Amino acid sequence: MKVMDANELYDPEFRELIKSKNPTVIIPIGSLEQHGAHLPITTDSDIVTEIASRLAKKCNFVVLPTISYGISEEHHPLFHISLKENILLRILKRIHESLFQQGDIKMIILNGHHGNVGALNNIRQCVPRWAVESRQLRSYSYWHYMNREFDHAGFVETSLMLAISDKVKMKKAKKGLITKGLSEKEIQRINKLSTQPGGFPKVTKNGVWGDPTKATKKDGEKFLAEIVRNLAKECQT
Repeated sequence: MKVMDANELYDPEFRELIKSKNPTVIIPIGSLEQHGAHLPITTDSDIVTEIASRLAKKCNFVVLPTISYGISEEHHPLFHISLKENILLRILKRIHESLFQQGDIKMIILNGHHGNVGALNNIRQCVPRWAVESRQLRSYSYWHYMNREFDHAGFVETSLMLAISDKVKMKKAKKGLITKGLSEKEIQRINKLSTQPGGFPKVTKNGVWGDPTKATKKDGEKFLAEIVRNLAKECQT
């Protein structure tokens, strides 16, 4: 399968591809929200789009345009444009229905934003049970496929962005919330608060979870390779 990206697909070729290859299609989902003073508000979407593109090339999948809006109300009053969970699920349901009408197409939802996890956990409520049980529809959050703890505009995300973008303003990068040394009980409290509407700025006033100041492009490339390698293994199982 030569063509992997939607901007290089044309109707006759794509319909022929569906008939002959039973392709797997990736739908990346990101967000539009603050990522501190040094990363653009499109960071989640930028990263997941890059990972989806690399995964598609590695596995002979087709990557469709990214859904660049997610569920981000936890960042209020810092900048965000947020969908409601039921809206995101309705969008995904309709995309799945539309793809299935075209033929035997498998669908992977590749998530790039932590706030979308709750909705994706409820995907079974809005698509046919067989689609999930047969793995015709699957969803993955990319950070589960790397040996690093989750952060937000910290070392990991900043390194990833340095590897794929020239929009990082490292001179403005500042340390945010650091959980190292905190008790397990306190970390659990912070995790719970940070996912509630308006909760993220209460645990990290500058919108950063982690320390981005030592992030490097080299680390970002290493993380990308690890994520794509592990996701490819999972997707092909």
